[in-house]
Amino acid sequence: MSGTDHTAETNDSRALEQTTAKNQELAAVDSELGETVAALTADDLEPAGRRQLLGRLVGDIRRRGMGQMFKPKAAMRWMGDVVADVAPHIPVRDIETLRRHFPGLSDDDLADRLIRNAALSTAGVGAAGGGVAAVEWVAPPTLLTAPVLLAAETVAVVAVELKLVGELHEIYGQPIRGGLGQRAGALIQAWSQQRGVNPLVPGVGVASVLGTAARKELQTSLLKRFGRSLTTYGPMLTGAAVAGYLNRRATKNLGDHIKKDLRKSRSKIIDG
Repeated sequence: MSGTDHTAETNDSRALEQTTAKNQELAAVDSELGETVAALTADDLEPAGRRQLLGRLVGDIRRRGMGQMFKPKAAMRWMGDVVADVAPHIPVRDIETLRRHFPGLSDDDLADRLIRNAALSTAGVGAAGGGVAAVEWVAPPTLLTAPVLLAAETVAVVAVELKLVGELHEIYGQPIRGGLGQRAGALIQAWSQQRGVNPLVPGVGVASVLGTAARKELQTSLLKRFGRSLTTYGPMLTGAAVAGYLNRRATKNLGDHIKKDLRKSRSKIIDG
């Protein structure tokens, strides 16, 4: 083997090792990101715990890479990928678990309780993010800090709402079936469309969802959520108040739409 061939082979081997190491690092970051988001979806978090987790999420997102966050279209694609990555990690409780956690409630009362809890959780995310931003108003947020915090808030709110969508399906006897990827894909579609999952349509994975026209629909929905998160940067604590209110209202509207659609589809199934 000539010296040139040996050098080329060494360079190729080094490049492969660097790529492998980078992929392993990204996988570890995505795993930590999923765990943080899963913890943020709990409906019994104290404000201090929520702020701590949101801060941890900001760190996870920083490590994942934020190079595209300064370009709006690229930012929405980036957040769409993040949502797709964290969706399989979101802990959706089955109907038996929900009955144990909330005994004695009818289906509609249980659904209303979950919608209320989710709305309070997303309001808490807005308030936590607003509190962080308010502290930084003493020294205005850097151009890097602002998009990272907004992305963290948006991802956290979407995760809470995806969990709500899945659990509403459980309540109304239409659980989302399939593997982790299929269930995550169905949750994302239902969230984007604010409708229940059609049980007659075969489930598709996250990759299929984000490779179709639904990708644009997801990005449009994310853009609306991202826009609401901008209120976090209102002067002083007004950002926290407004962000909390807008998040609570949006989550309640989403839950009410999904609940209405699932009740309607369950009636059709029973009639059939």
